[in-house]
Amino acid sequence: MNLFDYNIPQAGETFSILLEHKNIKINRIVSSDNIEPIEYIQEEDEWVVVLEGEAHLLLDNEEKVLHKGDTLFIPAKTSHTILKTKSGTLWLAIHIY
Repeated sequence: MNLFDYNIPQAGETFSILLEHKNIKINRIVSSDNIEPIEYIQEEDEWVVVLEGEAHLLLDNEEKVLHKGDTLFIPAKTSHTILKTKSGTLWLAIHIY
């Protein structure tokens, strides 16, 4: 699989599991510019990196803007919402159980 071989969804995001091993899961996420904000509160820690594009998130009631190359650690049970993304935003999300 080539990380950069993907289609941009018309709406929402697409998730592809790249690796699941022991206590780690790595997802590739491709975002459209048509995002419906959904609040997530996960049981595991998550570390994300934006490889392409831009994303606006609400993390514990504080807005964060991530650009290409930016990373963010989201501790378990922390409220976070994707507010908007640039079409074609490409992320890696590493979930740590």
